[in-house]
Amino acid sequence: MAALNSQCFCISLDAAALHDALESSLGQPGLFDLVRERCPYLFAAHPVFIAPAQLERMAEVIRAIESVVALPAYRERVLARSPAIAQHDPGAKGVFFGYDFHVTEDGFGLIEINSNAGGAMLNAVLARAQRACCPAIEQLLPTTQRAENLEASIIAMFHKEWALAGYKRPLRSIAIVDEAPEQQYLYPEFLLFQQLFQRHDLQAVIAAPSELTLRDGRLWHGELSIDLVYNRLTDFALDEPSNASLRQAHLDNATLITPHPQTHALYADKRNLALLSDAQQLQELGVPEATQALLLAAIPHTEVVDPANAERLWRERKRLFFKPCAGYGSRAAYRGDKLTQRVWQEILAGEYVAQALVVPGQRVMARETPALKFDLRAYAYDSQVQWLAARLYQGQTTNFRTPGGGFAPVYPAPEGGCATNCG
Repeated sequence: MAALNSQCFCISLDAAALHDALESSLGQPGLFDLVRERCPYLFAAHPVFIAPAQLERMAEVIRAIESVVALPAYRERVLARSPAIAQHDPGAKGVFFGYDFHVTEDGFGLIEINSNAGGAMLNAVLARAQRACCPAIEQLLPTTQRAENLEASIIAMFHKEWALAGYKRPLRSIAIVDEAPEQQYLYPEFLLFQQLFQRHDLQAVIAAPSELTLRDGRLWHGELSIDLVYNRLTDFALDEPSNASLRQAHLDNATLITPHPQTHALYADKRNLALLSDAQQLQELGVPEATQALLLAAIPHTEVVDPANAERLWRERKRLFFKPCAGYGSRAAYRGDKLTQRVWQEILAGEYVAQALVVPGQRVMARETPALKFDLRAYAYDSQVQWLAARLYQGQTTNFRTPGGGFAPVYPAPEGGCATNCG
């Protein structure tokens, strides 16, 4: 695994194939240029290799967490300290969970759970644009059929959400919602989702929350009644005034919002990692011993920062990573060894967790160049991994601002390694 990530350069992103994949997905010209101009470091040139045993371990951890979240005692404890809106359960599970891991030959850790992980459609496109120059690696390349299977599973997931929420009429319309969507970094993905939905006979619009109105017991975008909102907002409790119509529509079951506030509370609030990495709390919740052992070995110890432990955490900061409890996209997250007193005071004044530092993997992209760090994101739904992607970067956290970095496919490390060593 480490040798392949440092010495194998025989798979690269085929720019012409990427152009064709993006243009054909949209059904009209222009998306390739939009991606290149808006986010030039979105796709990395080479894949990341992971040992098959590590891939299976990731899937086991995801299933274990899902089993704990299903426990009434866990849900009661977590929802008791969550925003009031999280008490409302629309029945749906929530689409696009993202489980983020740091994995090396000697290290393994689940560092974060996201409830509205972006990038799945972009990785479906990326899968169509890979090439290899040796048979051992060529057999690992994702096929067009596999990318199409991912897209089919995405459509099936949205229909299942609709059914779980108890609606009997067919799902007909979807709004992809984010604040100022055209200004979002991943706006090209919104276009890909819109086209995917439309190819499967679903009316789809991309909208800001302010463009939606609640009337006659339904949510509307102009004259289009919105059955389902694919929620890309980072206001997880829908507290902002601009989200008032969405919030009321959610509480009135006037539309299905997915992922919804309860999903974020149960999975993505960083305080949950403190619970899931605490042996005593897992025992109190009645988690089976085998599941406890798996989680305690896989989730780096995490604790909520408070006045009682502040002095100790400051002393131990060099081996810790600090994250806001309701954070997203690595915003306001800090490696402890980079902390200043000013930032430390901000952490103490906010709601943060401290997590034991887990070293990320590394991928060398070309000979005689510095290695890039990577994390692994498993997109999951209903306890099953839908897709796996790596994110390559430099700096403290993933950023999609690193030349040569971005999303990369993940392949199981083949026995015997790569037959060619080309660069």
